[in-house]
Formats: sequence, structure tokens, C-alpha cells
Amino acid sequence: MKKLKGLSVLLGLSVMLVACGNDEYTIEFWTPLTGDDGVNMDELVKQYNDSDPEYEVNHVITSDMYTKMYTVLNSGRGIPDLSIIHADRVPNFVDQDLLEPMTEIMALQSELKEENYLTEAWTSGDVDGTQYTIPLDIHGSAMYYNEDLLAKYGVEDFLDDDVVTFEEMLSLQGQLDEGDYVLNDSLLSWVILAQIQNLEGEIEDEAGNPTVNTPEMKQSFEAIKELSEAGIMTPYGEDGYLMFQSGNVLFSTDGTWSSIGHSQVENLNYGVTNVYAFEPATFHNRASSHLFALLATDERTEEKEEGIAAFLEFMREHSIEWAEAGQIVASVDVVESPEYTEYPQSFFTSTEEQTDSLHIYTYRHYPYVAEALDMYSADIVHGEIDIDEGLAEMQRFVEDKIQEGALDLENVVEEDTE
Repeated sequence: MKKLKGLSVLLGLSVMLVACGNDEYTIEFWTPLTGDDGVNMDELVKQYNDSDPEYEVNHVITSDMYTKMYTVLNSGRGIPDLSIIHADRVPNFVDQDLLEPMTEIMALQSELKEENYLTEAWTSGDVDGTQYTIPLDIHGSAMYYNEDLLAKYGVEDFLDDDVVTFEEMLSLQGQLDEGDYVLNDSLLSWVILAQIQNLEGEIEDEAGNPTVNTPEMKQSFEAIKELSEAGIMTPYGEDGYLMFQSGNVLFSTDGTWSSIGHSQVENLNYGVTNVYAFEPATFHNRASSHLFALLATDERTEEKEEGIAAFLEFMREHSIEWAEAGQIVASVDVVESPEYTEYPQSFFTSTEEQTDSLHIYTYRHYPYVAEALDMYSADIVHGEIDIDEGLAEMQRFVEDKIQEGALDLENVVEEDTE
């Protein structure tokens, strides 16, 4: 969580956003979609505006959106009418009273309801029985495979059950040509979180305290480190993602959205499957979700709420364009359409078992856990840091971050009451 204290000094950085926000007949819509997916969202907004709605939508992309959100919320000026936030932000935003429930919006459009969306995406916006968001997608970890290399080494059978195991990958130790590797370390922290679920572990206890230094976390690191020590993982510091696209890696653990980049590589024959696991019967794919949300404000009119509801219903019906961004669309109507099956990420909703494999973490301190994993995972897996030492450091890191966040909130409360 970004520090709140003193954020009012950042208002100058947001003059443009404040100036263009809250136009009487325009829905100001903020997103963090700075990549190619921003182009897809622009197209969806254009399609909606071309339908001649009463309230057009203005899509504003911001690279530091959460900082700007805290800025306008702290000032009470320039708050957008509608936003997209990530699933892991919902609990903290609700705790701080920064979100309004979607209750009124859902009442205005009867099809904006749970049964019309993927369950994991819908429930990620539910806090204590109140729905605070409407989902756009699920975006998760995936594992791409090089079809030519699988044939070259005679291991196409690894994919017979759609789950590649640690044991299967280790069986290739010493069997590959120089310069070829079994797997890379792309999105390593996401892979580790998938293993935590495979081992039935948790990242929080019943009291809401972080549990990073656990037997399940250690077992996950030990198993992945064994792959590195066996010499079958791309070397530390090398760009394993590009090595996969160059045809030198059998398995690449990146994201569902990566299919866009892979498809643009000439002569790269690839497919997609689940992130590797300990055994075929238990597998997970760590995921997140882009969610439509309403930041708390007294200035959002009933008329704008009607416009927002109409836009969200349009998105529910027409978000096949969002599949072009490599995302698992949350709308059941879209997911079940024949057109959607043409996209690689449709694999993850092709069966009930596959859909159930998608796991979104909604722990209120998850962003700190993810930050710790991003900082330490590669060093631990590649032997730069001892596992026990690294886990202890990660635990301290998360606990310190939580304490810093609590102090920041206390300062905000004190300032607001002065």
C-alpha cells in the first residue's frame, strides 16, 4: 500500500486528471492498463461510445494509478466515476472506506449478478457479504510449451494429463543439447504461490497475520531450487522468456497474456498448459482479476450511476475484445461462446477442473507478500540466499510493511481530525 501521509502534496502531479474528471455528461474511467491491453480497452470504450449512450466514457490510463487514487481521495477532488482495480486491493480499500458497494449499480442492470460471471472473479470483490466490484477478467499464470522441443526429446507424453510434474522435468537432467533448457524462471513468485496451494498451505493465519515462513513455503522453494541445481532451468540473470521465444526452452511459466507476444514469433510452435505441480491430481494456477470499482465520493449522481450500469452491462455482453488482450474474460456468456475457444487462454475454462485451478489471493496484506516474493524468490531458487535465511527475511519484510501501513493510516486519521 502506498503511503497516505502527505499525499496532498502530490496534487500538482494530477492536475490534468482532476481538470478532465467528473464532466457532467461523461463517465471518467481510470485504469492501470499501460501495456497493450490498454489498446484493447480503448477499443471497447470506443465501441460503447459509438452505440450513442447517454453518458459517454472517457478512458484514462495512469501508470501510477493507485498513488493518484489516494491523492484524489485524500483531497476529495477529481475522483473518477469508475475505475479498474486489482483483486488484491479490494480488502484494504474496503477497510479504509475507499470503495462504495456495487449494490445500486447491480439493481439498475439485472444481469449484473454472480451467476453471469466466473465465480473466482466475482467472489474476489465480495467482502463480508457485500459486493464491491464487478469483474472484467481473470489473468493468471500459465505454462507454455514448445511443441518442437517436446517432439525432439520425445516427451510429448508429459502433457497427457495436462500437468507436468517436478519428477518429469527432472527426468530430462543431462538429456538436453547444450543451450537447451527444460524451463525458465519467468513469473517465479506466481509459480511459488501456485505450489503453496498445491501443498494446501496459506499465506495468513486465522487472525490475519502473514505466514510466509512456513513448511509449505520451504518445500516449494526446495523443489524449485532442485530444478535449478539440476541445470535444467535457465541461468540466473538470463531472460528466460526470450529464450523460450528463441526456441531453447521447453516450458515457460509466464502469464495468460503472454500468448500475444508468443503468437508474434515466427516459427514458434507453442501450446499452453497448467503451471507444473508435484502430482497430476493437484494443480493450481495463481491468478488475479481486473475489477470495476467505485471509489467513494458524494459527487457521483444517480444519472451517472445509470450510465455506469449501462456501460458495465455492455462490457459483460461484448468483452470478447478483451480476450484479444490474452485475458480470461469473466463474463460467462463470452467464455461459453464458440468464438472464445479460439483463444489460448480458453484452456483455463475448458473444464470445471481447469476453472477451479484458478486461485486469486484476497488476503488484505497480499501485496506485501507478493512484493517479498518478487524481491527474494530468484535469489533463493538460484542459491544466492539460503532458504531458511530467505524465508526469515521475507517474513520480517512483510511484518514491517504491515506495521508501516498501520502507522500511515494512524497519521491520516490524526490529520483528518485536526
